Amino acid sequence: MARDDDDPKMSPEALPVLAEPLRRAIGDRYLSYALSTIVNRALPDARDGLKPVHRRILYAMRELRLTSTGGYRKSAKISGDVMGNYHPHGDAAIYDAMARLAQDFAVRYPLVDGQGNFGNIDGDNPAASRYTEARLTAAAEALMEGLAENAVDFRANYDGTLTEPVVLPASYPNLLANGSSGIAVGMATNIPPHNLDELIAACLHLIKTPGAGDDTLLNYVLGPDFPTGGVIVEPPESMAETYRTGRGAFRLRAKWEVEDLGRGQWQAVVTEIPYQVPKSKLIEKLAEVIQTKKVPLLADVRDESTDDVRIVLEPRARTVEPDMMMGMLFRNTDLEIRFSLNMNVLIDGLTPKVCSLKEVLRAFLDHRRDVLGRRSRHRMARIDHRLEVLAGLITAFLNLDRVIDIIRYDDDPKAALMYEDWSVPHQAGIPRATDERDYRSPLAGVDPATLALVADPEAVASGVLAEEAEGAKVPHAYAGRENGLSDVQAEAILNMRLRSLRRLEEEALVKERDALMEERAALDDLLESEDLQWRAIADQLKETRKAFGARAEGGARRTTFAAAEVMDEVPLEAMIDREPITIVCSEMGWVRAMKGHIALDTELKFKDGDKGRFVFHAETTDRILVFGSNGRLYTVQASTLPGGRGMGEPLRLMVDLPNEAQIVAMMPHRPGGKLLVASSAGDGFVVPEDEVVAQTRAGKQVLNVKDGTQAVAAKRIAGDHVAVVSQNGKLLVFPVADLPEMTRGKGVRIQKYGQARGKQGTLELDGGLSDITTFDMATGLSWTMGGGKTRTQADMSDWLGARAGVGKRPPHGFPRSYTFEE
Repeated sequence: MARDDDDPKMSPEALPVLAEPLRRAIGDRYLSYALSTIVNRALPDARDGLKPVHRRILYAMRELRLTSTGGYRKSAKISGDVMGNYHPHGDAAIYDAMARLAQDFAVRYPLVDGQGNFGNIDGDNPAASRYTEARLTAAAEALMEGLAENAVDFRANYDGTLTEPVVLPASYPNLLANGSSGIAVGMATNIPPHNLDELIAACLHLIKTPGAGDDTLLNYVLGPDFPTGGVIVEPPESMAETYRTGRGAFRLRAKWEVEDLGRGQWQAVVTEIPYQVPKSKLIEKLAEVIQTKKVPLLADVRDESTDDVRIVLEPRARTVEPDMMMGMLFRNTDLEIRFSLNMNVLIDGLTPKVCSLKEVLRAFLDHRRDVLGRRSRHRMARIDHRLEVLAGLITAFLNLDRVIDIIRYDDDPKAALMYEDWSVPHQAGIPRATDERDYRSPLAGVDPATLALVADPEAVASGVLAEEAEGAKVPHAYAGRENGLSDVQAEAILNMRLRSLRRLEEEALVKERDALMEERAALDDLLESEDLQWRAIADQLKETRKAFGARAEGGARRTTFAAAEVMDEVPLEAMIDREPITIVCSEMGWVRAMKGHIALDTELKFKDGDKGRFVFHAETTDRILVFGSNGRLYTVQASTLPGGRGMGEPLRLMVDLPNEAQIVAMMPHRPGGKLLVASSAGDGFVVPEDEVVAQTRAGKQVLNVKDGTQAVAAKRIAGDHVAVVSQNGKLLVFPVADLPEMTRGKGVRIQKYGQARGKQGTLELDGGLSDITTFDMATGLSWTMGGGKTRTQADMSDWLGARAGVGKRPPHGFPRSYTFEE
């Protein structure tokens, strides 16, 4: 067999070349994928408020006849039908979508009536689809009302074997009623649920006043109405701007109340939690803030929920103010959240757009008008068909003997009924024919093919049978007969039961004809008048309002509104019992807080290979400053430190101190104080303590260090002069005023160091900053010797110099470690 490269047709020169830049090729293909994701998965349709998967679930359940008053079917059967017929994706994703439609804590008006475990507000997942059953709700049926009346367009399913609706008729604005959320490529949507009664009221106002603005509609749509209740504390001005632009957020709080336990005792009880907050996760967060003492006013939390939410919060003392405790919990837990609104929807089923409240309601109303017109035209076609049948039946009753005669004696009664001239009266009692040959239809002897053409009403009406049926012995008068019956009428007469041949039945036909003609005239007027159309839409909305509005079961508003009180920053002293403690930190960074002020030279136990590093007195209300060798200052609340019974806990678990960084200094924060920070390269500055208190675990970068330089000192300023000693034994004294006051930076040169020839001829720093402190020149410089003894050099004038100088040898008796504390 010849190789492919031997075939001239397969040579590289003969193959077509597709010249296209890679950037454009990738861009076009990714754009196609993005558009598919936006339209077919992520964004809801503004007309019915559904994504394709939800629409297909509801339609498949309708095809299974799972009505709100009928029986349930296994969820596995439903998800299987949806996947096999309409949605060729994973059955798990389909079941999750269906389960959400059944959760009364997830959607405001559930569209699926679930039987079994469909999850709960704790965040537990639904049971497997083989264990649960479902059917449609009345709200879902209202969304699909009119599907059998050509209310919307249908399209072929993914394999072309079935059809599915492009959009549902939607009797109410489901997009805002149940909300939606989704993430597409480059865009997202997040719409909260609303109260249906308020939405319909806004729609009725918009029908009456088409030029109404968004601010006017807010007189009817007060705000979101979450299925889990809660309290919205967003200012009205902010909510108005959110609905006008289609983007914004709402502050949502839990609903709580105070229960009096007698004798001055009380407890706070949370009865409604914010939307989409799992109750189990909320309980865990509340327990965490108790353990970490972020909210010292809270002593305990209990979950006493059954079918209703009941979370009990116990204060630490009876003197605690309830509003103060709840205010701290709102700031530190998910008892208060911000629910964002991004009304990004497919406004016409294809185009994504961020819409305002008015635009979304207008899209729904325009859709309802289109549905009304299509249903009306469909009804008119049905009426016309029925009127045609009624005309034939009435003709048959008026000429009953002739009809019976034809049916009895004609070989082809249908053709005879269509050929007969019913405008010519027939005298009762006189037979139609006196000869047997006359009993036969004029079509007797006609070949079957021609007879089939004759039976076609369209061919009869066209009057061309005489020309087209060559050689057929068909009377020309039959093709042009105007007083005969149509195919539909003849078929209806032949299918009529004998019991219908009553006088009362004839009267009923006449009444039905008159009623249908009256209905048709009304429909004709409706299609020609825009005012009548909007009036009909308003009537339909009012009927929907009666079924699902505020007076219906579960239709009342659940989410309330309140003003967010301004909570002043509560000082820690007001929340924590002020007690003396002794803070101990080891060389390896294990920290603990021992009760009381013990002697700083007390013998303490540490882990094997570890020893003490920092020991100082503080109080439980203090904030502890930790300075790392990376130049960052961290803040730790003293009341959150572990007790002194054990060895403590690693400080790195409390703050984000890197493993390669060492703890340089540790001290209690003193408001109004100032710190002197310095690096090993001899640079530093003065920083106010109030500027370095960090609110997060990451701390604050204060001293910038790089290229092997490390932060080596952070001392509280307690004098008017600075004393700095280098690693090569040079002491320098200069005024504190010579150092600048900064909040962050490298600082200025404190002491100058020479350069020495290092390995391989490189120049290295000769020495570096070893220690630094501040003192009063009038009292002299003191330092600690071995054994806890202290020596003081009263006159430091010999070492006084300018900042950035080299300095001199320290006084006699200065520690050989070149530090001010042994």
